[in-house]
Amino acid sequence: MRLRMAARLVRGLLVAISATGLAVSAAAQDKAQERKLKIGVIYDLTGPLAGGGSELQYTGARIMLDQYSTKDVEGYKIEAIYADAQSKPDIAINEAIRLIEQEKVDMLLGFFSSAQCVPVAARVEQLKKFMWITTCISSAVLENKNYKYVFRPQASGDQFGMMTMDFIAQNAKEKLGKDPKDLRVAIIHEDGAYGVDVAKGNEAGAKKAGFNIVLREGYSATAPDLSALVTKLKRAKPDVVFHTGYNPDITLLLRQAREQGLKFGALVGHGAGYGVYEKLKEGLGADVNYVFNTDPISIWLANQKSMDPKLPPIIKAVGEEFDKRKPGVAIRSAHVGMAASNTYLFLNDVLPRAIKKYGGVDPDSLRKAALDTDIPEGGTMLGFGVKFHGEGSPMAGQNERSFPVVIQYVDDKSYVVWPKSQAQREAVLPLPKGTTYSNQ
Repeated sequence: MRLRMAARLVRGLLVAISATGLAVSAAAQDKAQERKLKIGVIYDLTGPLAGGGSELQYTGARIMLDQYSTKDVEGYKIEAIYADAQSKPDIAINEAIRLIEQEKVDMLLGFFSSAQCVPVAARVEQLKKFMWITTCISSAVLENKNYKYVFRPQASGDQFGMMTMDFIAQNAKEKLGKDPKDLRVAIIHEDGAYGVDVAKGNEAGAKKAGFNIVLREGYSATAPDLSALVTKLKRAKPDVVFHTGYNPDITLLLRQAREQGLKFGALVGHGAGYGVYEKLKEGLGADVNYVFNTDPISIWLANQKSMDPKLPPIIKAVGEEFDKRKPGVAIRSAHVGMAASNTYLFLNDVLPRAIKKYGGVDPDSLRKAALDTDIPEGGTMLGFGVKFHGEGSPMAGQNERSFPVVIQYVDDKSYVVWPKSQAQREAVLPLPKGTTYSNQ
């Protein structure tokens, strides 16, 4: 009798243990199924920077993140939590901290304005969280900071400034009819981290080319009146104006330049507001014709023949999705493709490696995976390759293989005109006779 009771007790215990084991196993499976990467995404959806390109960057990043939200990466679901920096550095910092501390995101992605990136990167590094910058280009974000957790695949601001000076230097004699030493150039810029950095590259490039810098001046992007700057430009009589600004300051400057009769041979812009053709056209009408812009290449203009063959179908899909979300746009802004490409780079290259090779999505795994990235030219939708400067480098976290291009707007189309390896047509230089700002 006692033996039978003992046997029943043992069987009961075994059943209970088995049931407990199954419950633990089911819980473990559920936990495995719930593995996710939470990404805090910050752009300016309101305020002046939204129309200056940030909202388009957000659109490009969101198109890519939405694609990945319906599938997993190496067993991890992607969950994006969006925040609006409202075109204010203090809001950007507060939102970054809120996403990290309250929303418990694993990393941050995005950022348009360099004025926001500089303080946010410092705070995120302090918190030892991973930050993937799709846009803001100021060298000051990374230069001599030796950050471990902040990465930027994008070209840096000084590269923008140097590129445009080289473009004009190589065309000075043939198209503008002057030796570089006789060419009068003006360098004007918004006085935030972005404008200052690009202008620094402009000045270095001008000195290298031997240009005569007749004016270099910064101004507040929120200034209500730029007529005094236009007056200085008129007195300086530049052959070429190099301008770094957002919008509406670009529109304000050029409207007042038209009113005051400012003339020059070429206007060369540097990303940001110059990368949003619809806003330029809206503010300037036909005067936007023949304006130059320097930016990472639009993914829709990049040379697909030299590109990784898996990328053109993705470029096509991004364009089709953008057209659904923003119908009737004459030129798909480079900003859209920039954010889409840099977001795809993280999701397709860095993230899988972090999980497979380093075991997860913690900041150190993501960091190690980013440092392992080694993509040759033609391996991204933007045409350039990717290899990040490592610790100890003055530009730790910066992509050493990135580069911008110079495009020109002609009759509601954009064409790459420099460097020659990417050029689709010859640049129209100087401004044709009869156009508003032409000095011919």
